[in-house]
Amino acid sequence: MDRVQKQDLVNSLNGDLTSMETVVIAHYKGLTVAEITDLRRKIRANGGVMKVAKNSLVKLALKGTPYESLSSLFTGPTAIFYSTDPVAPAKIVSEFANDNDKLVIVGGAMGASVLDVEGVKQLAKMPSLDQLRAGIIGIISAPATKLATILQTPAGQLARVFGAYAAK
Repeated sequence: MDRVQKQDLVNSLNGDLTSMETVVIAHYKGLTVAEITDLRRKIRANGGVMKVAKNSLVKLALKGTPYESLSSLFTGPTAIFYSTDPVAPAKIVSEFANDNDKLVIVGGAMGASVLDVEGVKQLAKMPSLDQLRAGIIGIISAPATKLATILQTPAGQLARVFGAYAAK
């Protein structure tokens, strides 16, 4: 990688991190290529990104972002996971780390809040953005359904009364 390519990588990563909600950092030493590919696929399917780059380049990219305080976590073979969905990276990385001991979560951040390993695991337990949206839609639509049922009930009772008189 020449100097221009490195600068492009730093600028691209800096731009990505500036607009992301959550960042998770993990060590991946010992993972096979197939396992890393599987992890990348899972992250990408949920709108996230997994990057593996030289730690010095990532530290340069972190400057000027809300995640600048995470630069001390970049030692050894480190991968960075990020997404606009606040829960997706933590959830996927935690699930993968539970199944595979070679992926070790080091920490992360959500906005300006730095998360330790336990914080990332707690974030992973939260419902995803899609699950929250579905819950809100259910809450909003429930009163409308109940209202329609209430309005329909008297008309149905009236129809049964008229039916009974007609049968007499």
